[in-house]
Amino acid sequence: MKGMILAGGLATRLRPLTAVTNKHLLPIYNKPMIYYPIEAMAKAGIKEILLTSSSDHAGHFENLLNTGDDFGVRLYYAVQENSKGGISDAIMLAEEFAKDEKLLVMLGDNIFSFDLKREVEKFSKINKGAMVFGVKMPTESGQYGVIEADENGKVISIEEKPKHPKSDVAQTGIYMYDERVFNFIKNLTPSARGELEVTDLNNFYVREGTMHCALIDWWIDAGTSFDELLRANNLVAEKVKKGELT
Repeated sequence: MKGMILAGGLATRLRPLTAVTNKHLLPIYNKPMIYYPIEAMAKAGIKEILLTSSSDHAGHFENLLNTGDDFGVRLYYAVQENSKGGISDAIMLAEEFAKDEKLLVMLGDNIFSFDLKREVEKFSKINKGAMVFGVKMPTESGQYGVIEADENGKVISIEEKPKHPKSDVAQTGIYMYDERVFNFIKNLTPSARGELEVTDLNNFYVREGTMHCALIDWWIDAGTSFDELLRANNLVAEKVKKGELT
């Protein structure tokens, strides 16, 4: 399985912090935000990772991360020209990179400590399907995609920011896809906001009955607001001081 980290976007909600740099290069306590998804992939056994960014910041990532040797991985870089194309549009950049292998996709501003290795190993053995990772949290705010799953983890529905959520499981930005993901993306149509939505992509697998959900213990989408960025810094600092993170 190969890995892909999405680190594009304009991050206008975090300006002026992002006026001259990418939000994924902002600090989360003792290291840049982008370190967290790379370390999570390396811990899960992923050896090759494609990192996508905008043309304005691609060089910043390469200067910081180089070839990925410091993390025990091999890093590759791609530029997403259409910064408003959506997550599924960005995933298409990995079509040649994946070369008919399964793909672990992670948003670069996801902060968590869950060890993905067991789920990666299980997923690598399946014939077809996808997996989304969720976390139990209040979903009434309408800020998150919401996952409804049965007792075996098979996903029944995924709704994007519903007014009346069917569960208390929020969709994180961590996904695993089989080799067919690119064909599914090619059949997507843009949403009302002009993006190829990841929820629409995931629902191809939901309708097929091959989407499953794994729960993680905690997760923060650190790039969405000043408050979430601060919360990520405070929580990571607490966990580092307790020896729960390095």
